[in-house]
Amino acid sequence: MTEYRWQKSSFSEHDGNNCVEIAVVGPGVALRESDEPGRVIQADPVAFRALTGWIKAGRWGAPGR
Repeated sequence: MTEYRWQKSSFSEHDGNNCVEIAVVGPGVALRESDEPGRVIQADPVAFRALTGWIKAGRWGAPGR
C-alpha cells in the first residue's frame, strides 16, 4: 500500500482509534477510519466537496439519504 501523510479530523477523539483521517493523493483525497487503516477510499475533489457539504448540512444519518 502507498504510504500517505494522514491527518486526523479535528472532530475526532484525541485518544484512541475512533477517528476519520484524510490524506491528499494527487489531485484528490484518501479517507480512512483509524480503527481500520487498511481500508482506504479515494475521491476526486468534486466528490469530496459534495461529501463534506452533505455532512456539514446535517444530512449525515438522515433517513433515505
